[in-house]
Amino acid sequence: MATARLDYVAPWWTYWLHNFPHFNFFFQSIDNTFKPEAASYQQSLIFLASVGAVGLGLSMLVLAVFLVCLCCCRKDIDEEAKRPNTCCLTWSAAITGLIICSAVGVGFYGNSETNDGVYQLTYSLSNANHTLGGINNLVAGTLGNVQTGLKQHLERLDEIFAAKSEFLNSLRFMQMMVNNVIHEMMALPDINKANVNLAAIADQTALVEYYRWLTYLLLLILDLVICLAMCLGMAKQSRWLLITIMAFVALSMILSWASLGAGTATAVGTSDFCVSPDKYIVNQTKDFLTADVAHYYLFCSPNLPNPFQQSLTICQRSLTTMQIQIQGLLQITVPIFPTAERDLLGIQRLLNSTEFSLHQLTALLDCRGLHKDYLDALIGVCYDGVEGLLYLSLFSLLAGCALSAMLCAIFRVWTLMGSRDKEYDDIDEEDPFNPQARQMSYNPRRSNIHSFCSYTSSLGSQASIQPPLPSASNASPPEYMNQSMLFGGSPRYENAPLIGRGSPPPSYSPSMRTTYLSMTDAQIRHFGTDFQA
Repeated sequence: MATARLDYVAPWWTYWLHNFPHFNFFFQSIDNTFKPEAASYQQSLIFLASVGAVGLGLSMLVLAVFLVCLCCCRKDIDEEAKRPNTCCLTWSAAITGLIICSAVGVGFYGNSETNDGVYQLTYSLSNANHTLGGINNLVAGTLGNVQTGLKQHLERLDEIFAAKSEFLNSLRFMQMMVNNVIHEMMALPDINKANVNLAAIADQTALVEYYRWLTYLLLLILDLVICLAMCLGMAKQSRWLLITIMAFVALSMILSWASLGAGTATAVGTSDFCVSPDKYIVNQTKDFLTADVAHYYLFCSPNLPNPFQQSLTICQRSLTTMQIQIQGLLQITVPIFPTAERDLLGIQRLLNSTEFSLHQLTALLDCRGLHKDYLDALIGVCYDGVEGLLYLSLFSLLAGCALSAMLCAIFRVWTLMGSRDKEYDDIDEEDPFNPQARQMSYNPRRSNIHSFCSYTSSLGSQASIQPPLPSASNASPPEYMNQSMLFGGSPRYENAPLIGRGSPPPSYSPSMRTTYLSMTDAQIRHFGTDFQA
């Protein structure tokens, strides 16, 4: 039962990337055919990689414009507000974080897809390398058996049968068959070069892919850590944490734009190969493979003849003919020349092993095995690999833009923190509403006024204090002064009179007013005279 042949069809995104403009350093359009050894084609890939540099430059320009606007055109903070309105900043930071998290998810998927595609490529190359190595070993083993073993046995038989010309004619015929086998084996393509190249390509590709996968993984983790640290920094409003975040955000932004350029150039170059891979492989193998052999393995069409079929058929017929000759010589010559039996049996064993190797070689030279490895490699590179590179490029683009916005948000948070510190620095230390002033009011060297707690804790010192003379009007001290004396120990209310300072009277809670009204006349007489004007 014949198996259906699989055909390779390049995906649509490879044609889309293949149609990207290719320019050299002089902005001249060049052919987009995959020619990595050509200097002009290398320049076109470097030109495409400069997309990352352009994106980084635009990000730096946006940041510079934002900083200028932030320094020169910043709106003044409302004096009546305790803090500026940060709703827009909060939403911007939240949206930026969501974009980065989404980009990281896309990046993880793209990194996995690319790794799967490259793994399939290296696995297919390893299988093809194993097949080519097996072919090379079978050809070398067959040639060794024929050139050394058979010839030695034939030379000894030629000495034994020297007196019998009819036996010598059979040996001459067998020698001709041996020469036919050697000639056909030598006509097979030299696979040593292909074997070495495939092994080197597989090893180098696996090594480069490992470092590429690890680099993207670390970059993705760094972006996630930056998002978490950004949330913590905005909540804590810590300057050293924001400085650290700014450094890592700038590093991640540079790496994101660099990865965008590298990913774009790699995706376009790979797509140029995927659009027409057969043409490139034929050109690369023309030194040791003929065009019909290359097409036989690249297309594996039933309409294409096997280029090795004739050589394999000649070898098989020659071995069969020699088997028949050896059988006849064993029956005829052994009774006459008993010493010839050993060489004849040796030739028979070599012919059996050579025929077995020839069957294995015929199976390995069939196009289906190598063509399947070729298709698997193309599907891994052009489908999973290029698709993963597209997702990684999308991640780099989103991350670069979002990290630029995050830097703007960090600069805005920094300015708000500076404005807050400036407001605290502008507060008068003598203002009784300043928390620092309330703490300083407890210093006995800065004020001679005692609170209710100080009086109750040091009643013994009250006799030494000389109260001022009462006023002529015999008016009671102001109510807010008594309240200040009673509740000056509370950190929420003032314990110093505000007469002559132009400040409004402090506010009082209902519990304070109740406590004040419940005072006895003795308490009022005891504390009220200390603050009479």
